[in-house]
Amino acid sequence: MGYTGFIYIAGPCVIESEELTLEIARNLKEVTQSLGLQLIFKASYDKANRTSISSYRGPGIDEGLRILQSVKDEVGVPVLSDVHDVHDIEKAAKVLDVIQIPAFLSRQTDLLVEAAKTGKTVNIKKAQFMAPEDIQYAVGKVVDSGNNDILLTERGTMFGYNNLVVDFRSFTVMRATGFPVIFDATHSVQTPSKGGKSSGDRKYVPSLARAAAAYGIDGLFTEVHPDPDQALCDGPNSLRLDSVPELLRGVLAARETNLGS
Repeated sequence: MGYTGFIYIAGPCVIESEELTLEIARNLKEVTQSLGLQLIFKASYDKANRTSISSYRGPGIDEGLRILQSVKDEVGVPVLSDVHDVHDIEKAAKVLDVIQIPAFLSRQTDLLVEAAKTGKTVNIKKAQFMAPEDIQYAVGKVVDSGNNDILLTERGTMFGYNNLVVDFRSFTVMRATGFPVIFDATHSVQTPSKGGKSSGDRKYVPSLARAAAAYGIDGLFTEVHPDPDQALCDGPNSLRLDSVPELLRGVLAARETNLGS
């Protein structure tokens, strides 16, 4: 598909209901249109990597893809979801505009190759355990499979147990591959797998996002929810939906500072 300009990938961590998903998508479209940004709506139909077996995973592939198709039809924005299993790719590619490779699976050759073969945009999230220069090998698996439509996403690196940090140098290293680099600001403030589920601290997201924009990223990724404290997944690190306009205005202002330097 190919994306140009500053990209904003946003949506709830996981699909909770069709009504809520459409509400969030409509709100995000209104905000991004007013700011002249390219929106890619993100929501997972199945979170196969939840910490606990009792954690909510989503509605599943069939219902989830039906809801994402509704977002495309009714809101008119491209949609992204993460795919955890090679066997899901053929079905998912019929709906998704962007196939996301989860960070934990970014070394999985078969998953990368099959995603590449769909011809859809492939968003590779750099693993928390991966050095930024090693993303080139994941990229190579997609390119060698005939697909040059790639986005790369930095979501933080493990810093001891249950903590992540963001090394801004990784944006430069990852961009050396020749593909756009997205900053996942909300997952970067997670405290993974703490007490049987991932927690986090959303208060750091705006500052990190502005700093990354000033550094020179190609796009921003955030998970959003009207009431993050009641979200069924990733609530502690998700942003309130009504905070998005202020966040994006700050990010765009910081980006202009970078572009003018």
